[in-house]
Amino acid sequence: MTRFLRGGFIVWVVLRYGLDELVLSSFDHPWIRRLTRVVSTGRRLDSPRGQRLREALERLGPIFVKFGQVLSTRRDLLPPDIADELARLQDRVPPFPSEIAIATIERAFGRPLDEVFSHFEREPVASASIAQVHFATLRGGRQAGREVAVKVLRPNMLPVIEKDLALMRLMAGWLERLSADGRRLKPREVVAEFDKYLHDELDLLREASNAAQLRRNMAGLDLVLIPEMVWDWCRNDVMVMERMSGVPINRVDELRRLGVDIPRLARDGVTIFFTQVFRDGFFHADMHPGNIQVSVAPASFGRYISLDFGIVGTLTEHDKEYLAQNFTAFFRRDYRRVAELHIESGWVPPETRVDELESAIRAVCEPYFDRPLKEISLGMVLMRLFQTSRRFQVEIQPQLVLLQKTLLNIEGLGRELDPELDLWATAKPFLEKWMLEQLGPQKLLAQLKAEAPQYAKLLPALPRLMHDYLKHRPNELRKELDVLLAEQRRTNRLLQGIVYGGIGFALGLVLTQLLLRVRLW
Repeated sequence: MTRFLRGGFIVWVVLRYGLDELVLSSFDHPWIRRLTRVVSTGRRLDSPRGQRLREALERLGPIFVKFGQVLSTRRDLLPPDIADELARLQDRVPPFPSEIAIATIERAFGRPLDEVFSHFEREPVASASIAQVHFATLRGGRQAGREVAVKVLRPNMLPVIEKDLALMRLMAGWLERLSADGRRLKPREVVAEFDKYLHDELDLLREASNAAQLRRNMAGLDLVLIPEMVWDWCRNDVMVMERMSGVPINRVDELRRLGVDIPRLARDGVTIFFTQVFRDGFFHADMHPGNIQVSVAPASFGRYISLDFGIVGTLTEHDKEYLAQNFTAFFRRDYRRVAELHIESGWVPPETRVDELESAIRAVCEPYFDRPLKEISLGMVLMRLFQTSRRFQVEIQPQLVLLQKTLLNIEGLGRELDPELDLWATAKPFLEKWMLEQLGPQKLLAQLKAEAPQYAKLLPALPRLMHDYLKHRPNELRKELDVLLAEQRRTNRLLQGIVYGGIGFALGLVLTQLLLRVRLW
């Protein structure tokens, strides 16, 4: 019954905000259109479609807001106006009662709250769709007196999520059946992607491990602070970490008044992002202003503070090389190389004609060069490349879509801080240095050094391993080897015949010449 009521409410919201006009835009049954207008009498469709979609998701609640946030990352599927509007979604979720948070903490740790914390602020400092955060002070042990932040998962989230996900899957199936536009948007694929992200965020131990990895990676950069996890008090539904104190990065006037170098802050953000992507292949993929602060403490003044590590992206060495070469070729206007990279990556069918793909890429990229480089959006470049690739029947890898979303966030943040920021001028030296390290002698030496211990173990044992293999090789391999040996013997006989025949022919010529000379003499 509850599921039926929830489904009815969702249908009402869809009709109330005119979302049926989006779903049925390519559906040619006028009686369905008339029925929806009758059912939703009094609705107004004056607002743009993207705004209506955003407002409908906010009306449907936290899970749908989170879905809209994930959907906004799929700019390779959505029209720009809808993607831009969905990107404005924020987790404006009222906190749940502190008594419930305390009960969750005590159940997770198996002891009263007072035994863990000497002080616990009942009023949360932040609240979102998945969890909320309280400040506290640890009581005993080697961490006694340490100020921490306690992240607590919202209660009974999994059943609510599963119900809404089931309804989303159902609606996605309807959307694909009813509308050609719906099929193009791949709604079931998007819901499956959302399902994965959401379940990842529900595991706070996973988030804690993400934070620990990023903290190790960024330790030597001195540009960003990442809270240390207090592992003794981390569970699946409760996470305790070092308390961080800073000014939210979108309060630019306050940061400027405090003396923070804003242009440098913008450049540092780009450096942090490209270091995480191209050096580490492990990047914070939810870098919106709500998750970024700036330290004003004397010891770390002007450094970034990163928070909330539920979503991270990973890239393979192949991904990193492909992206770096793509960016470099694009800004050299070498569109043929961009096309070749798409084919070499294996994401475009191998039978694709390079000249056709080159022409398509040129058509979407060349207009960018009518403007200064500082006005070029690397995120939009990547998105246009993805859109062009889709025309040539390529499936974009999920990790690259996540990268594009994060790159757009970084660009927007950087240019909000410094409108004159030239992202390419900041990124180009980093990319060129990275390419040199990947393709030059340094990379070869590093790989040899990394593999040296394995070689040291393998080389002394190599003769014995070869002997054992040859002694115990399977009959099939023995037969193949016998065939190869027979072919080699036949080839040797043929070569011997040719050589002997050639020698005989040469001797015959010599004897003939001698006889002719004897007769003449």
